Amino acid sequence: MRNLMFLVALALPGCGDFSPISGGELTGTVKPVPVDWTLVAGDDVVQLETRAPEPYSVNLWIIGAGPDLYVFAGDNRAAWIEHMALNPEVRVQIGDGIYELTADQVTDAGEFERFADAWESKYGRRPQNENVGETYLMKLAARS
Repeated sequence: MRNLMFLVALALPGCGDFSPISGGELTGTVKPVPVDWTLVAGDDVVQLETRAPEPYSVNLWIIGAGPDLYVFAGDNRAAWIEHMALNPEVRVQIGDGIYELTADQVTDAGEFERFADAWESKYGRRPQNENVGETYLMKLAARS
């Protein structure tokens, strides 16, 4: 029975907050990018879809701080970070809405500090490795 439950879990890639398995293209209603992400990004976990070389989605923690939206990989150059290096266009699903955005790596220490403060406020602890030169903090913004 445990093996069957494990196989069922494997069959649900990228679904729900509990799945550690990546999925493909997100489905839902595309919504306009908000001016303030603070309330929109209140969920603890959201789905991020990268587009290179094909749609790939993962569940991530997210920070919305006023007009800024961030995802953080720490010092792990994860597959989704690699994909953003190839194509910065991403989509984020929060609730039933999908937001079409572009990703840019944060390199400014002051901006990283503001992000880290918001992370601590939301998740109750500081992010691991706060050296902006050694980590992958991505700011997501409306596509131009």
